[in-house]
Amino acid sequence: MNYSKDEVLAYTQEEDVKFIRLTFCDVFGKQKNVAIMPDELPRAFEYGISFDSSAISGFGDEVHSDLLLHPEPGTLMPFPWRPEHGRVVQMFSNITRPDGTPFPCDTRSLLKRAVSDASKAGLEFTFGAEEEFYLFNLDEKGRPTLTPCDNAGYMDIAPEDRGENVRREICLTLEQMGIRPESSHHEEGPGQNEIDFRYADAMTVADNAMTFQRVVKTVAHRNGLAADFSPKPLEGAPGNGLHVNMSVRPFDNGEAFSGMIAGILKNIEAMTAFLNPTENSYKRLGNHKAPRYISWSHENRSQLIRVPAASGEYRRAELRSPDPLANPYLAFALLIYAGIDGITNKLPLCGPSDINLYTAGPEVLASCKKLPETLSEACAAASSSDFIKAHIPPEILSIYCRKKELLR
Repeated sequence: MNYSKDEVLAYTQEEDVKFIRLTFCDVFGKQKNVAIMPDELPRAFEYGISFDSSAISGFGDEVHSDLLLHPEPGTLMPFPWRPEHGRVVQMFSNITRPDGTPFPCDTRSLLKRAVSDASKAGLEFTFGAEEEFYLFNLDEKGRPTLTPCDNAGYMDIAPEDRGENVRREICLTLEQMGIRPESSHHEEGPGQNEIDFRYADAMTVADNAMTFQRVVKTVAHRNGLAADFSPKPLEGAPGNGLHVNMSVRPFDNGEAFSGMIAGILKNIEAMTAFLNPTENSYKRLGNHKAPRYISWSHENRSQLIRVPAASGEYRRAELRSPDPLANPYLAFALLIYAGIDGITNKLPLCGPSDINLYTAGPEVLASCKKLPETLSEACAAASSSDFIKAHIPPEILSIYCRKKELLR
């Protein structure tokens, strides 16, 4: 649904829309919105809608608190769970200062810039996302517990899999919103689920990742459950991953694809603070098929980057370290810039690591370079990286790492 401004105005009248949610997120990927009435849409499109940013993490203080939201008409989506009469829709919004200059902490605009820079280099990156989440029961007061909704295992079926109908409702709701899931199944952990999406351009996938979490939490709540996307909600059980599938066009003789992987491997340490943004993230890495070492291989799920068996337009690299609490706009922007670095500088790709890193002996692992093992290590790597400083505004880098220190 790629609407123009005029088509959005017509849609709100024809479909009895009463509330428009102008959606954005803070620098850490936490979703926010402001609801406006249809009569305010022309003003929103022409001038933007002002909001107080002083209470939003990383957005400023009381001295310079006014920012403006500018909705993108092409991102219009209905909320199918709201009434048909008096409908509610959302549009993703860009953020500017009152003088019209882009707000440096608008991470969605950063991804736009990365996509534009890739295009100038003659490259187009596409992404696919695989998100995992747990479904937990609620207590008698409706508060989330850490009791899984079932004890099923990987790809089990009903009645052991009690999340089957919830996943079905999630997928059908997303389809009504113009988002098409590719597959869904029960994951390894008790009450753990996964829904995968077909590849698309970076901005579409990032927007859809934000919408996906909103839909999952809403549908889970409607079914008397709580959805949990945290990296390691249960001790001793698999963590939640955000596996990112990435490919690059044009499809040449493989040099661009190899360069993309080389660029990611070179810069992954510096990017980890943004791909794994909480202390809880580092309890997941190195356990239950989550990577610990900086390596790649064909098909091997013990590696940081796995290249599945495919060719041509279906050839992709799967990065297995990110988790669902990552801000997808920041994550995808950094992955694009890492890919550009590897391709334009013709970085050589090291040989594949065709071993099982989960069972390898200490003499083998001693020669393998590790991902950061704590949030503090990840922030130190980001703060000292020329790559990060070149592509992440100083305001975000300062806020991000300072916030991480506060969360320790």
